[in-house]
Amino acid sequence: MEIERKFLTDPDKLPFQPEDFPCRKIEQGYLCTEPVVRIRRDNDDYFLTYKSKGLMVREEYNLPLTREAYVHLKQKIDGRLIVKKRYVIPLENNLALELDIFENDLAPLVIAEIEFPDEASARAYRAPAWLGEDVTLSPLYHNSTLSRKETD
Repeated sequence: MEIERKFLTDPDKLPFQPEDFPCRKIEQGYLCTEPVVRIRRDNDDYFLTYKSKGLMVREEYNLPLTREAYVHLKQKIDGRLIVKKRYVIPLENNLALELDIFENDLAPLVIAEIEFPDEASARAYRAPAWLGEDVTLSPLYHNSTLSRKETD
């Protein structure tokens, strides 16, 4: 189960430097967006993921892939391949902020995500102003939607 809130974040308003924290290089593509079936390279790890419908709460299943399987499936994605850097910043109450800085034609988009242990915690969370606009309930900022969105 994935329970998360998402925020449109302005990197100039962050109270920290993302580069001071661990970074992962991620690329992901979608074989299908309804239901969501995604492939992802996360540094040197590869996954096939299924996600159920939902905005703040949804089921998520990750299966490991070999590099060869990932490369094969990458040729079959619909839409754009999403490339981003993910910085993981620890927060209080054992939470972590995943700051995604998108590259290529999705730049300068920056989305911050916080995963919660339960729905009550997610609803009760009071975000600091620097996190920016809460877009949790907007499907426009799901990566599966961004993979389909036309570029300007």
